[in-house]
Amino acid sequence: MDKIKERLASLRAEADAAVARAEEAEAKVKSQEHELMTKDQEIVSLQHKISNLESDLDKVESKLSDTVASQVDSESHKSVNETLTRKVEMLEQELDNTEKSLRETTDKLRQVDVKAEHFERQVTRIEQERDQWEKKCEEAQAKYAASKAELDEVVQQMESI
Repeated sequence: MDKIKERLASLRAEADAAVARAEEAEAKVKSQEHELMTKDQEIVSLQHKISNLESDLDKVESKLSDTVASQVDSESHKSVNETLTRKVEMLEQELDNTEKSLRETTDKLRQVDVKAEHFERQVTRIEQERDQWEKKCEEAQAKYAASKAELDEVVQQMESI
């Protein structure tokens, strides 16, 4: 009888531990999802920034072509052209930096996706283990109830003797 109680206590402790692990995994998943959402927002922000930079680049390139056309007319526009060229180079460099940052963020996002999938698989596995332990616990409780009923019956028979 004591062994059954010890076994039940052991099973309950294991079930509680499994539930705790499942809750911890769920917290990790939520954390990863929050991180993923943050990275998504960062990507959207960077894409918007790229769009703005491309628009600025288009504007600067348009100004540059206008400057080149007017350079034929006047040598004084040469300095303006050089200034605009430097701005284009700076914008292109900024665009390159932004694209690099976007690539890095995208890579990080992929890594986060992989981690999230890993944690989801772990959560699923832990939930399955929990379900198995709950089933075993129910079976043990049923056996305990049957054993107790049988013991009560034997005690009654012994008392009637």
